[in-house]
Amino acid sequence: MNLVTGATGFLGSYLVKHLLKHGEKVRATYRPGSDFSLLGDAKEQVEWVEADVLDVCALQEAMRGINHLYHCAAVVSFLPREYEVMMKVNVEGTANVMNIAMYAGVKKVMHVSSVAALGFPNSNKVIDENHIDPSINNRPAYYVSKHYGEREAWRAAAEGLEVVVVCPSTILGAGWWDEPPNSIFRLVHEGLNFYTGATHGFVDVRDTAACMYELMQSGQSSRKRFIITSANMTLKSIIDLISESLGVSPPRVHAGDVLLGVAWRLEGIKSLITGKSPVITRDMANISATSFSFSNRKISEFLGYTFRPVEDTIRQTAAAYLDSVRSGKNYGTFT
Repeated sequence: MNLVTGATGFLGSYLVKHLLKHGEKVRATYRPGSDFSLLGDAKEQVEWVEADVLDVCALQEAMRGINHLYHCAAVVSFLPREYEVMMKVNVEGTANVMNIAMYAGVKKVMHVSSVAALGFPNSNKVIDENHIDPSINNRPAYYVSKHYGEREAWRAAAEGLEVVVVCPSTILGAGWWDEPPNSIFRLVHEGLNFYTGATHGFVDVRDTAACMYELMQSGQSSRKRFIITSANMTLKSIIDLISESLGVSPPRVHAGDVLLGVAWRLEGIKSLITGKSPVITRDMANISATSFSFSNRKISEFLGYTFRPVEDTIRQTAAAYLDSVRSGKNYGTFT
């Protein structure tokens, strides 16, 4: 039996569907108020357990009889006010999951970390699984929370738990259009005015789920870290391709440090007045102005896996977004 935390989220929902497609039995956690829309009919094939990663007793019940555990639950945010909740869920929650997995006799745990846990690049070098950022504590709050959450996974591994850690780059695919990174499709469709020239790593959500499943099945993956990424591309090329796929004009204004600085400050003022979350924050501005390049050599060689071209993912995601617009839904899915 497999247990998936964060199963109603973007990556978790695709992982659940991938497991079911391969004939796996799936138990999954949910919280009150969870939206199951991304799962579609797959929801009915899952054994659901109400559990929060901060609720030790609920986690103990959820892990009874579990062999493989996929820990996908996390808070992703670049809003300063959500620092504490990210540290609670992404660090303390991960510690709870690891501790109870050891107590419950779970055979193998996959911790979904992030390339954010690796920090920023050193001298613009390609980041691989051995990368160390000596300034990680000064990075955006989400980066810090994922870094220390991953450390809890390694701590559990040192104590004897079979753990494999995956670090996806920016995951793209049909999902919630109001949540990053997929919110970029809505922003572009509604008229994004600027772009940056920085480079980032991107990967299809379906490839991410497939790699996770294959790594869990492998007897040689324990106590290893794998970056999951397809390609490194400039944000401008990504936005241009999204614009083309959506049939809208691409942004023409290059946002340098000064413009980005003005943008996040103005968004902060707007947020105070309207009560709505800002479109861009200081952390988001810093990240979008920094170039990241990630290596997928390790996982490609380990699994012999061939990733979908990012260009195909963007075109398919754009088509799903337009279909959502036509049907009045705030989400989309790949069949």
